[in-house]
Amino acid sequence: MFAKIEITGTIEVVTGLHIGGSSAFSAIGSVDSPVVKDMQTGHPMIPGSSLKGKMRSLLAKQYNSLVAEPEDDAECLVSLFGSAKKGRVHTSRVLFSDSMMSNWDSLKAKGLTSQTEIKFENSIKRTTAVANPRQIERVIRGSEFPLNIMYEVKDEETIVKDFQILAEGFRLIQYDYLGGNGSRGYGKVRFRDLQAKAVIGEVSETVMEECGKLLSQVQG
Repeated sequence: MFAKIEITGTIEVVTGLHIGGSSAFSAIGSVDSPVVKDMQTGHPMIPGSSLKGKMRSLLAKQYNSLVAEPEDDAECLVSLFGSAKKGRVHTSRVLFSDSMMSNWDSLKAKGLTSQTEIKFENSIKRTTAVANPRQIERVIRGSEFPLNIMYEVKDEETIVKDFQILAEGFRLIQYDYLGGNGSRGYGKVRFRDLQAKAVIGEVSETVMEECGKLLSQVQG
């Protein structure tokens, strides 16, 4: 059978989020570590690769018996997320789209004037007490990004198992962080309004209902 299921929802930024962009041409005195932005609109974005990579790395800690490269992940992860390893080539069944900030107008209505904030930090060299200041750009808390993941159906028996893994991946991210500097309080996110809909081909209602239940449990 051939079918595709679309997973949609909202990624809400709970604490300042930093997913780094290029600073190769930054002027003197500018931000040391900017966030990645959409070139057309200038809005902050969450690359699909960042979300997929974080989810897979957290799931690997849960499903792998040893620390391994992605190509050597547990079979259930390789089957779902893909592998390019010779002799173990698998096409990914999940396509993660880039997400652009979607609620800037409502944030402006609350009086906010910028989509990002600059956080000033210092690292102190213990042996000399010399400070090394830096400026890190973060997407402001309360920002929202539309989630869009396309799942390609292999067979109906596999769908629920894969959605169990995806739902667990969403939960793990919520208890961890997205982007960088998570140990310093950055990148806590929440997933809301997660839904699954068959958009190509036919999938039984029973299977889709089970997928919906699994996603609804992510939101507690």
